[in-house]
Amino acid sequence: MGKKPRVGVFKFASCDGCQLSLLDCEEELLEIADRVEVAYFLEATRLPLTGSFDLALVEGSISTPEQVEQIHDIRARSRVLVTIGACATAGGIQALRNFASVHEFLRLVYATPEYVETLATSTPIADHVPVDFELRGCPVNKTQLLELISATLAGRRPNIPRHSVCIDCKRAGITCLPVAYGVPCLGPVTQSGCGVLCPSYNRGCYGCFGPAQLTNVQGLVQAYRRAGVPEDELDRLFHTFNAWAPGFRESTRPVPKETEGNTEH
Repeated sequence: MGKKPRVGVFKFASCDGCQLSLLDCEEELLEIADRVEVAYFLEATRLPLTGSFDLALVEGSISTPEQVEQIHDIRARSRVLVTIGACATAGGIQALRNFASVHEFLRLVYATPEYVETLATSTPIADHVPVDFELRGCPVNKTQLLELISATLAGRRPNIPRHSVCIDCKRAGITCLPVAYGVPCLGPVTQSGCGVLCPSYNRGCYGCFGPAQLTNVQGLVQAYRRAGVPEDELDRLFHTFNAWAPGFRESTRPVPKETEGNTEH
């Protein structure tokens, strides 16, 4: 029997929710547990960081100079690197700091901010190293996560849907909230994956899975403006879990010049 593929799970600035989604798989994970070696996963085991990895799952955004060094080290160790969750793929809700002054936040929160070492921005992993696949969500969909792991181990491309939440609402027979009730909803421009949880309870989509492919974000913004949605409500709608995702970040507010194009490869 050949050597088992080594899997590593890594965390940066995040809430751990996507790692917990992996642990929540429980019985499903048992089916592949004997085929892989979980070589690093601090949420589940205290094994030290050693050697290389066939698959690295990375949660969280890059927010400190130390994390920049760490992600380069992980990339160098990993054959396939996959980012999981909104923090790793779009900077997370903490990326709201990218629209303001992090130094002002430090001054207001900490008595001695000079001892806090942080970056001016919270950015996705792909802004720093090459990423082989991005799995969206806040948190990720555990079914999609299992598909991703299985596909990677089998050497094929993961079968993850990229259509909008609107398609899922229509398939589920859910009444369109913006059309029927005037409720602002990001379903038309948000990627599938949530199981239309919020629209099922007559709540507009919050965009947890980030921008869907081939959607017109600015068109939706203009449609809501014509419908009389207040500007501050539009701003809150687009700037939550995926605030820094392309398409969402420039939807209603200007991107600060000091953070625009602030990437590293």
